[in-house]
Amino acid sequence: MSGADVGGFAGSPQPELLTRWLEVAAFHPIDRDHTAVGTNPQEPWENGTPQDLNLRRRYIEERYRLMPYIYTTAEEMSRTGLPIMRPLFLEFPNGNGDGQALDLSNGNAFLLGPDLLVAQSPYPDELDDYTVALPPVGWYDYWTGARVEGSAGRKAVDNTVVTQPEVHIHPSLDTLPVFVRSGSIVPEQPLVQSTEERPNGPLTLRVYPPAAEGKDCSGSLYLDDGASYSFEKGEFLRVSFTCRQTPQGLTVTVDPHNGSFAPWWKQLSIEVYGAAKPAAAASARVGGANASSIPTSFDAGHNRIVALVPDEGKGIELQLAY
Repeated sequence: MSGADVGGFAGSPQPELLTRWLEVAAFHPIDRDHTAVGTNPQEPWENGTPQDLNLRRRYIEERYRLMPYIYTTAEEMSRTGLPIMRPLFLEFPNGNGDGQALDLSNGNAFLLGPDLLVAQSPYPDELDDYTVALPPVGWYDYWTGARVEGSAGRKAVDNTVVTQPEVHIHPSLDTLPVFVRSGSIVPEQPLVQSTEERPNGPLTLRVYPPAAEGKDCSGSLYLDDGASYSFEKGEFLRVSFTCRQTPQGLTVTVDPHNGSFAPWWKQLSIEVYGAAKPAAAASARVGGANASSIPTSFDAGHNRIVALVPDEGKGIELQLAY
């Protein structure tokens, strides 16, 4: 359960530093803007321009949308001891081309849970470009939904050729580089203003198909009332998701709900990323019923196909034809 006093506790940060800190802290286990008595105000709406305020709001809101993923990862931590915020070597102990871990060559990169890789600049106050060596499992850009391909051949400071594929990043204040592991399914919720507020709308499943045909992908969700120990009596909800690439397209499966806690959603918005064109056809089996046609939409700006499917808690199988 790691986190910092965002903005720094002693002393007052420059506006841009506070903005960058709020951006990266949105992907930390604990996100707390906190400072000492006698320092300048540093709430998100203080100490900055309208652009700073808009960027800070954008990243704080993204954290609230990611709350199902963060809460699921926190529950995993409570059972297994795996931390929410992870060094790369924990998930990818042999991530380099030479079989070594990637952490030392990647500066400040870290994982939020198993599937989100945050690649902040090693030196946030510098304008220089930098590179990130992504583990060789396939990755997507979290913000655009596009597949990310690294390139090799860069020369290091000692003039040796870097053989590990890397992604070249030009730092900017408005975009914190975040990547999603290929083969993952990340749950998100509609925007709320507080964790005590009940979300209104469908649960979103962000599906990132595996790089190779025939490979599977997976994800899960855990939910309870967030306040009591009723989960010890079975008042929780646990749901698993999978997908599989086929020559015809993609199959997404949602297992039946496990546990007695009632979800807040009645529909699932299933978003399949890495898409270059609309789906040719889509059908879904809900709760074992016969398959029926499902309308889809295509968002070229985010490289995704979106299907809205009713969720009765009895299981879903969605088939997309490309």
